[in-house]
Amino acid sequence: MVQSTEIPRVGAQVGVYLDDTYLEQVDTRVIAVGERDGTPWAAVEHCLFHPQGGGQPADRGWLDDTEIIPVRDRESGLVVATAPEGGSLPALAEGQKVRARIDLQARTAHAALHTAGHLVEAVGRTQGWEMAGSNHFPGQARVEFQSPRTDARLAGPEGREAVTAVLRAAVAAAVADDLPVLARYLADGRRVVRLDALHAAPCGGTHVRSLGDLAEVVLPTLKVKKGRIRVSYSATHRSH
Repeated sequence: MVQSTEIPRVGAQVGVYLDDTYLEQVDTRVIAVGERDGTPWAAVEHCLFHPQGGGQPADRGWLDDTEIIPVRDRESGLVVATAPEGGSLPALAEGQKVRARIDLQARTAHAALHTAGHLVEAVGRTQGWEMAGSNHFPGQARVEFQSPRTDARLAGPEGREAVTAVLRAAVAAAVADDLPVLARYLADGRRVVRLDALHAAPCGGTHVRSLGDLAEVVLPTLKVKKGRIRVSYSATHRSH
């Protein structure tokens, strides 16, 4: 569980997925139904589903026994459940009781990649770099930086490998220290995720409990493309 000071609410919907990464199912009720681009949707009170966004894939989920895809409805701000391509939702009514469930293995895999991305950002910033973009999708995970000043170390392959080795050592040390991962909400409603005192950033993603939950964090030698420093990475969730 990522410790947080308050569970966010949009209207009558509670964003449970932001409060407890490891909650696999919850009994709740339908609070709204409608259509999105001609496709029916339903929203539940206790939203267990993380929609795609912030560089993180959507959860795989179910309402009762029906597989759904969660998306954020632009008009209402709610996270709503829609049917996968070729599928359909059952007839649901406001007030109807349902059981929401996620694929916990996929959730923890996504959370590990997202948290590892924050860690890569943190160690990159220690080099004087500024983050320019990130992606936490499996097989595509990377953090891209820009350096305010020319970094001569990055001019050749040996220098790039040496800098990557420094990043790897810093990542390994933070994981070994098992730094806690915490979330809090600012007065303006923004959610800030902290890696103890190492790093803090606004974020609406799911995260592991602490950095000791990360395993197999691998950083290939960084690349420099079009003025950007690209640090690719992979990570898994530690088995229990």
